[in-house]
Amino acid sequence: MREYLLTLCVTAAVTYLLTGPVRKFAIVAGAMPEIRARDVHREPTPRLGGIAMFFGLCAGLLVADHLTNLSTVFEKSNEPRALLSGAALIWLIGVLDDKFEIDALIKLGGQMIAAGVMVMQGLTILWLPIPGVGSVALTQWQGTLLTVALVVITINAVNFVDGLDGLAAGMVCIASAAFFLYAYRVWVSYGIEAAAPATLFAAILMGMCLGFLPHNMHPARIFMGDSGSMLIGLVLAAGAISITGQVDPDALKVFAQSEREAVHQTVPVYIPLLLPLTIIAIPAADLVLAIVRRTWRGQSPFAADRGHLHHRLLEIGHSHSRAVLIMYFWSALIAFGTLAYSVNSASMWIVLGVVFLSAIGLVLLLLPRFTPRAPRWAEGFVPPRYRRRGAVAEPAATTPQTASAETAADAPAGARSEGEPRTPVAAGVSRVNGATAIGARSRLLDRGKAGTSR
Repeated sequence: MREYLLTLCVTAAVTYLLTGPVRKFAIVAGAMPEIRARDVHREPTPRLGGIAMFFGLCAGLLVADHLTNLSTVFEKSNEPRALLSGAALIWLIGVLDDKFEIDALIKLGGQMIAAGVMVMQGLTILWLPIPGVGSVALTQWQGTLLTVALVVITINAVNFVDGLDGLAAGMVCIASAAFFLYAYRVWVSYGIEAAAPATLFAAILMGMCLGFLPHNMHPARIFMGDSGSMLIGLVLAAGAISITGQVDPDALKVFAQSEREAVHQTVPVYIPLLLPLTIIAIPAADLVLAIVRRTWRGQSPFAADRGHLHHRLLEIGHSHSRAVLIMYFWSALIAFGTLAYSVNSASMWIVLGVVFLSAIGLVLLLLPRFTPRAPRWAEGFVPPRYRRRGAVAEPAATTPQTASAETAADAPAGARSEGEPRTPVAAGVSRVNGATAIGARSRLLDRGKAGTSR
């Protein structure tokens, strides 16, 4: 565990320290696209944050190769080299897209080539644990197609969810933390060395995300861009492929005498099949909904819009930070709920806990529709929007500047851009001021005419 923590810390430190210089380089290189209609941020922000994340990945693999226990992963498996080859290719494609905005089909082809490079070097799915059937061996073509499909889906799912400051990095960090705990348990508890590469990939991925998050939290100073989102999506898919397709379920030794114990103990066999899916559950759901929505409208599935889950959270009234935290909550609930069920599937407390936390998540989702009002004794300690109407100052006492400022402060983040119409209060104030100015101008003209006649 200490070597994993050291690898994680080195990866996070290198990523964090390089993000600042990479930001300056992105500004000089002109990797600051204009604000689009679907964007939430207000000012042009540099991209290319994936450069720092890629060098953090390289540093983590380099350190792990020189550690006593983790060096055996490089000696007995070719998967770390396969990961580095595929990551370098997908990173180069992402850097070109961040700078020159390459076509979506070209990016899709690059993703498939990167997945094929990893398959050629041994990182592929060999068999699948299917409930009720057991371990099913796959042919070479079946394993290749399934591996490429999983890599492409994971990359695009992470890329689709990268729409708010700190959202993609935080969600992938939570998913990789749950995946690390599961893979480490499979390796240590069951003594299966084939789970060691997946454990290493998860630790490095956590370091990449943790090192980049301080620069990417709202308001973000730099975006990871496609060079970062596609990179962390590929690393996440590589860990899932490694532990799902490389670890033999029969090696878990979960056979028992009674039927009930067999059912309870065979849960870890199927978790490698389920956990990778739960890790990308929310991004994959957003991906499917986006494809259906755009196809229904007659648009291309790759056409960008403002219909993603995080955009909908902003539309119903959540602030930027609250929308990100809600997405974090649901990602952690799904990933760690599945992990807890794999540890003790016979406990009803785990199921009840997940149901209770899901109810809390639904309340948080609907919070803007039920604006709470603080009691009168606590009105002095809460923002004005949570006070009762009797406690609010009289409208006549507010100046036009104060009214417009309060209206802008109460509006949710991202709800109005500079090109949108003003709020009714500000518009009414401007109309009143305009009428006053017109009246004053007409009186001056009348006085001038009167002086001329005299």
